[in-house]
Amino acid sequence: MITALLVANRGEIACRIFRTCRELGISTVAVYSDADAGALHVREADTAVRLPGAAASDTYLRGDLVVAAALAAGADAVHPGYGFLSENAGFAQAVQDAGLVWVGPPVKAVELMASKTRAKELMAAADVPILAPVDPGSATAADLPLLLKAAAGGGGRGMRIVRELAALPAELAAATAEAASAFGDGEVFAEPYVERGRHVEVQVMADTQGTVWALGTRDCSLQRRHQKVVEEAPAPGLDGVLRQRLHDAAVAAARAVGYQGAGTVEFLVSAEGRPYFLEMNTRLQVEHPVTEAVFGLDLVALQLRVAEGGPLPAAAPPEPSGHAVEARLYAEDPARDWQPQTGALFALDVPGEPGVRLDTGYTGGDTVGVHYDPMLAKVIAHAPTRTEAVRLLARALERARIHGPVTNRDLLVRSLRHPDFVAGLLDTGFYDRHLPALTATGGPGEDSAHRLAATAAALAAASGSGSGPLRLGAWRNLASQPQTRRYRGEPDGTEYAIAYRTGRDGVPAPVTGERVLATRPDAVTLEAGGVTRHFTVTTHGDRAHVDTAAGSYTFTALPRFTDPAERTEPGSLLAPMPGTVVRLADGLAPGTAVEAGQPLVWLEAMKMEHRILAPASGTLTALHAAPGVQVEVGALLAVVVVQDASAHQEETTP
Repeated sequence: MITALLVANRGEIACRIFRTCRELGISTVAVYSDADAGALHVREADTAVRLPGAAASDTYLRGDLVVAAALAAGADAVHPGYGFLSENAGFAQAVQDAGLVWVGPPVKAVELMASKTRAKELMAAADVPILAPVDPGSATAADLPLLLKAAAGGGGRGMRIVRELAALPAELAAATAEAASAFGDGEVFAEPYVERGRHVEVQVMADTQGTVWALGTRDCSLQRRHQKVVEEAPAPGLDGVLRQRLHDAAVAAARAVGYQGAGTVEFLVSAEGRPYFLEMNTRLQVEHPVTEAVFGLDLVALQLRVAEGGPLPAAAPPEPSGHAVEARLYAEDPARDWQPQTGALFALDVPGEPGVRLDTGYTGGDTVGVHYDPMLAKVIAHAPTRTEAVRLLARALERARIHGPVTNRDLLVRSLRHPDFVAGLLDTGFYDRHLPALTATGGPGEDSAHRLAATAAALAAASGSGSGPLRLGAWRNLASQPQTRRYRGEPDGTEYAIAYRTGRDGVPAPVTGERVLATRPDAVTLEAGGVTRHFTVTTHGDRAHVDTAAGSYTFTALPRFTDPAERTEPGSLLAPMPGTVVRLADGLAPGTAVEAGQPLVWLEAMKMEHRILAPASGTLTALHAAPGVQVEVGALLAVVVVQDASAHQEETTP
């Protein structure tokens, strides 16, 4: 019997596992890096053990330190969560060698599925449909497009789409280098790239007595950089024959490797409805909550039960009920090539409506750092039908209070309401086609909504500090000359100048004619065009967060006059985010001639690599970056003297 469990992970998955442990009466042990010393998963655990350092390679990826932490804290079992060491067979073996219970599949199953190339060979032998691999060395134009993939890992690292044969050698070299850096294994393979394919997966759960459950399908087609953003269960639009074929293939895959515990078998489904095996994830998936919601199960509790040697509750899984959709809330800016964002998170509140679930590793007051994945939370909605679940999730996200770094919240809401998503027309190219429209600004009524929110921010600021009673009544705004407050909207940078007068009664009112029904430093009610709207205003330093029933807005208060020191000389290459310089272009030094669009500096932040490009052809006159150096956002990396200086460009590579 498990009495004390160490979770070899961090963030929301550690918190989620702890929740089940509390319900089962199991004490919990956290591990944490120096960067996570005050993190939520550390605060929620009964006991915590420090892993010295900040980088994942020095902490959460050090299996020896994690095992030592479990023994030191008196744990008798280890749960790996997802990511980090969760699919590392050597770590699983080390846990068992230390006399601890491994809450995961058998070591042999992890080994067999660890390499995608070996897994495909095994699945082909088990009559599970696969995409035939292509030898990159002998590929022809007829084989295009190709997808290059790292054999030893996932998450989009080492993955490239090749559409031109001439580009294959360079893309293969880049994919190999990235795979070696990310996973310590540079093996890369190629397979046909399926245009407009769907990512559909099957959750399996198996016990030690030979029972294997197929717990329905999930669709995870909405992805950015080959990483999932929105997931749902069951996968919409599959006929009964295809659904059963996927279930049977998943069970066959699990039985082929003697699987035990929770796992996921992933498939690519072509536009014609043909499924192909992608890989088997020998761990709990990020998106497991949608399956839990539909089947009414706690998958972590089942993992613990199986790890203790217990059987699944029945020979067949329970019947599914309703539909569930999950959205991953990331600290990133989709309009700027998905740049990860960092900084203080002042508030993270999602309405606790019936059917809405929040899994997170953050609370208001935490800081989003540079060392780990930028996911803040997962928001899950469950309802009787897909239409109801999608609507519930979009509304919950729209009404959430998220104060801090820029997030993908608006993108998620727009994605869930996009006609293609509403109709269930899903494929992995969704964001390739629709991202510009989903991140566009200035749509019908959008500017007026932003301006009205900025007006509320200005009136709240003019009302003074503190939180006194609401001022109500009919205002007589005749006593003062107009005053102006200036704001810059985030993240698009639009500036708003809000003019108002303060009456003899001390109540500010906008000169643009909106009727002020109530005002105080944290709340404003305005009537515009005959419609009454309520605004909640929260300030943190020079930033104002305005929350409404129809969305949220963030503004930075601007000084009356622009500071000339804020201007940047043309040709300056600035760090778009905090990170670590990992490499420079070969031979890069002051005096080097560079070409427009040439990658000059590579930054690593939040597990992703970002290329800083030359803004135009010219000469490098200064170089302040060096491999291994950590830089803050806005740090000057280099200067290129060009004839026609242009804005610095930044490109993110998966």
